[in-house]
Amino acid sequence: MVKLIVQIPCFNEEATLAATLADIPRAIDGVDCVEVLVIDDGSSDGTVRVAKENGADHVIGNKANKGLAQTFQRGLDEALRLGADIIVNTDGDNQYCGEDIARLVEPLLEGRADIVVGDRRTGDIAHFSPLKKHLQKAGSRVVSELAGTEIADAVSGFRAMTREAALGMTVRSTFSYTTETIIQAGRKRLSVVSVPVRTNGATRPSRLFRSMPQFLVRTGRTMLRAYAMYEPLKIFLMLGVMLMAAGVLPIVRFLVHYVAGDGQGMVQSLVIGGVLFLMGGVCAMFALIADLIAYNRQLLELTLERVRKIEYALDAQAKPQRKRFPAERLREELSALKSRISG
Repeated sequence: MVKLIVQIPCFNEEATLAATLADIPRAIDGVDCVEVLVIDDGSSDGTVRVAKENGADHVIGNKANKGLAQTFQRGLDEALRLGADIIVNTDGDNQYCGEDIARLVEPLLEGRADIVVGDRRTGDIAHFSPLKKHLQKAGSRVVSELAGTEIADAVSGFRAMTREAALGMTVRSTFSYTTETIIQAGRKRLSVVSVPVRTNGATRPSRLFRSMPQFLVRTGRTMLRAYAMYEPLKIFLMLGVMLMAAGVLPIVRFLVHYVAGDGQGMVQSLVIGGVLFLMGGVCAMFALIADLIAYNRQLLELTLERVRKIEYALDAQAKPQRKRFPAERLREELSALKSRISG
């Protein structure tokens, strides 16, 4: 039995959520059960009420606004806890065409992909400015390079993933999950593919950022941090080599003049070159240390993934016999298993 859960992170989506829920298909070829999970991110309007009145199967909420990325991660955790085999993420503003969920999950059902990202074909979207279209295209190319996989629309929030892929995802950004999850997936050698999807007309301006410069800065920071987590050796070693190369030039200048007999006035070149060369050497040492830390992080991620599997398996066993298997015993069993893994 294949269970699909469509998760919808929401923040003050009272005006558009009903249309979004109505657009989600409840019957998809190859899927036995379709459920909808709404994650309310501390909304101050009637988002929760609208979700419950319009057919959402599960509604959970943050007590305060935690941002899109953390709300997305909470949705993944809850969908896994509910037994989802496939998780689809869409936005509460009805930006994406719900009927295209079938297109998203098809490569997963056929076993051709671990993650599928909907390609909005931003070049054809009328309400996108020329600048935004160019930035979206350039940004997707950069993310593709960092992730080591080809992706057409890196910031699209319309995406689907298998249960196994979701178990390995850990979003730590406080801004957006889109680029971070793709870089994570690429560095974990997961199969990521794009499929064309349709979009509806704009219902409201984006609340994720106030201006394009702010979006570029925050997205760039997220991308750099995500990439640095998996490839710190490349980043710090490259920086170290650049500094050392820059330091060699003034040192050579000093030596040339010293050999020619007029090196007295060139001591500053030697000092500057020596400092730059030393900084490069320090960066190279940092590269080795950071690489070891990154390796340790990968081990921690594997441990977390296994703990999640155990936790959800215990949850599934506990549901039919909740009276005979109380939450206290579940916690004790999970704690013991964690200790065995770490030991």
